[in-house]
Amino acid sequence: MKDPDFFAPARRITAGEVAALTGAELLRVEHSDLMIEGVAAASEGGGGMLIFIEGKRNAEILDSTTAAAVFCKREFANRCPEHVAALVVDKPQAAFAQISRILFPQAMRPGATTGETGISPAASVASDAVLEDGVIVEPGAVIGAGVMVGRGTIIAPNAVVGSNTRIGRDCYVGPGSSVQCAMIGDRVILHAGVRLGQDGFGYLPGPKGLEKLPQIGRVVVQDDVEIGANTTVDRGALVDTVIGQGTKIDNLVQIAHNVRIGRGCVIAGHCGLSGSVTLGDFVMLGGRVGIADHINIGTGAQLAASSGVMNDVPAGERWAGSPAQPIREAFRELAALRGLVDGKRKKSRDGDE
Repeated sequence: MKDPDFFAPARRITAGEVAALTGAELLRVEHSDLMIEGVAAASEGGGGMLIFIEGKRNAEILDSTTAAAVFCKREFANRCPEHVAALVVDKPQAAFAQISRILFPQAMRPGATTGETGISPAASVASDAVLEDGVIVEPGAVIGAGVMVGRGTIIAPNAVVGSNTRIGRDCYVGPGSSVQCAMIGDRVILHAGVRLGQDGFGYLPGPKGLEKLPQIGRVVVQDDVEIGANTTVDRGALVDTVIGQGTKIDNLVQIAHNVRIGRGCVIAGHCGLSGSVTLGDFVMLGGRVGIADHINIGTGAQLAASSGVMNDVPAGERWAGSPAQPIREAFRELAALRGLVDGKRKKSRDGDE
């Protein structure tokens, strides 16, 4: 049995069209009508495929590639075989991504799982819920009382939308997700298994043990946010948990109550943001970053993977390590530690001799 193709190109495109769309220079004008049928990784680009070479590391692939066309920088263009349309551009990967979006628009946003349109008879929708035209509610989904959902939004199978939640237009709520106590903007994507708006983790020690603090805030998700599979975002205790416009969050991230995330942030998988953390705009967190409660991360700051953050990070700085510190200091300490270890090993060897 043939392996399935989950994404087929929406159209074919010529090398000349690619050059015009991206502003790339087509090295040989005779390749203008060369047809491109799809995109591929540089190491796997065969006939009809468009590939890209970003730097020197993979440049040798150009010598023997059978791809139809390649985005590359000028310094590598002359390595392309004569049959390959060389598209010279300063940022090959960005140009490649632009064309990929044109060829595979269906991969940009999840679609309906079952192919249904409208409200499935196997869904449960409260009588007073307000759904604009064009909303799709798939089998097994539950929409509670007072919910409002904007046009073009898809509620996937077995998703649960709690009472009085607001979801904007052209959104996607993935299979098995749960959304409650939330205000969601337009073009928001929540992938499978996202948990949005459940209790924050709030307790106080009392005479009978831990006593629960009511969590009566909301989650506010602004436009164009994307949240990865099985990520959790707790609602606020007294103030809202907020995720800013255009922020992208990976799978398996924990965002606690009262966290405020700015615009255009990038948060990689396995990160954990404790209660009342604040991220400025355009902050980048590598995988498995952990941030202690009430910490402020300044606009444009970057935290390396596995950083353990226990102090505020100023705007624009790059930190690493656990406990995290400015990245040069972290690397300097690591180099000093390695020097000590290497010195002890040398002394041990010398002693054995």
